[in-house]
Amino acid sequence: MATRINYQLEMERVLHREAGHTPRLLLHCCCAPCASFVLESLAPHFCIRAHYDNPNIDSAEEYARRAGELQRLAAQMPLANAVSVAVVPYAPAEFYAAVRGLEAIPEGGARCRACYRLRLARAAQAAAAGKYDYFTSTLSISPHKNAAWLNEIGEECAQEYGVRWLPSDFKKRDGFKRSTVLSAQYGLYRQNYCGCAFSRKEAAAPLRHTDGPPA
Repeated sequence: MATRINYQLEMERVLHREAGHTPRLLLHCCCAPCASFVLESLAPHFCIRAHYDNPNIDSAEEYARRAGELQRLAAQMPLANAVSVAVVPYAPAEFYAAVRGLEAIPEGGARCRACYRLRLARAAQAAAAGKYDYFTSTLSISPHKNAAWLNEIGEECAQEYGVRWLPSDFKKRDGFKRSTVLSAQYGLYRQNYCGCAFSRKEAAAPLRHTDGPPA
């Protein structure tokens, strides 16, 4: 049986190793609710660039709304180090190309993995271009996201683009619970679907229970 990796502990080892200086981190952000706890927990350790690049979002209006909430949150939160926000232009064609042939697969399957790969690869490219010390994503804070997949893909992208991946599983240590508290505190728009047209359709289905943050 394969050993199960505790990515939260792996991240804590990196933070311990980097104690004493402030590396630059490119943080892929899916939305403000997910970013809230992640920014709070990582800002004391990094100089963060919040990177909003989510071609999976189902409309330009939704994309802009989530981006605006992230910008507002970063401006209002009293963080240990300042956080800058980059909003990448909306590019839905990239998502539909990445998941072609996987449209009918339910949430949590191969289509989601392809979406993770797309977004993390784009984040790794941006991190390498900007000469960041690390990159990671807020995605693992959601109970509905596969942290093992995210970390495996992150490491693959790190190797491909020559930038270090910060391992993470932000739902650990009550991270998800804290994100709900911060979302309420800042009055954040908290959507009930991941972001793509397929997840919106599933969220709207009868008896669908959506108690986790989007990604």
